[in-house]
Amino acid sequence: MNTSNEASTDKVGEALNAQRFQMLEDIARELADEVVFPVYFDASFRLRQELQNLDLPVARIAQIVGIEPLVATKLMRLAGSALYSPDGTPARDLKAAISRLGVNLVRTTALAVAMSQLLRSKDMVIFSDFTKVLWSHSLNTAAAARILARAHTRINPDEALLAGLVHDLGAFYMLYRAAQYPELRVRPDSVKYLIVEWHESIGVSLLSALGMPEEIVDASIDHDQPRALPESLRTLADVIYVGNILAGAHCEWIMRDIDPEAGEMGIVRRQYGDLLAEIETDTLEMQAVFS
Repeated sequence: MNTSNEASTDKVGEALNAQRFQMLEDIARELADEVVFPVYFDASFRLRQELQNLDLPVARIAQIVGIEPLVATKLMRLAGSALYSPDGTPARDLKAAISRLGVNLVRTTALAVAMSQLLRSKDMVIFSDFTKVLWSHSLNTAAAARILARAHTRINPDEALLAGLVHDLGAFYMLYRAAQYPELRVRPDSVKYLIVEWHESIGVSLLSALGMPEEIVDASIDHDQPRALPESLRTLADVIYVGNILAGAHCEWIMRDIDPEAGEMGIVRRQYGDLLAEIETDTLEMQAVFS
């Protein structure tokens, strides 16, 4: 993490509150417009590179757009628009959205989003460590959600995968917004505090503004807030809550010195221990998509 010497004085108390409310006001204004922001530079860069290949197979296009949270969300929104869904029926997962839109529109839309992200990425360099780990956490949660849904519920595994992929989109967005404020760019601990406090509610507003299906928006609500563990996985929200814990829980890039076998995390890992190897394999496969 690159910071200046100013980072040693992180904002607290009223100073932090003033910065927080200014940031939230700016976010509220931006959510009323078309929202594009960087998520993970390497993914956007490689996505752009691959999509410029006009001979790219459909299966490969689906694979690469399915690991970039904002691109996936934008495609879902477009598939649910009046032009592509006259009766207002939303696409339930990314595969359905790609089928509805067609490969050419998916390619051009994803390429446009990736290009816009890259143009906005310069200011995010200072938070590159955060975005890399958060992106890995999102993929891990997505893999856990898909496997949990398949093994323990009748929930569509592809819908669970998408919900896991975008569950922390609010944190990516807040990092992008924090990078617009010089005072926050040099105070990483203040940024971490703001994200811990606000990424869930901001994420719900963001996913709603982007037109994600209600079930996926609802599944992201309070996903990092401790609650009684469900005896069985009944809802998509249950799947995301448990999948998030299996993936490291509560924004693992913020936490330090966590014993994965202790407390709630340990209970969940023991309960679903038979799935851990498969989740790890799935995560590594998604991480290797651009390798």
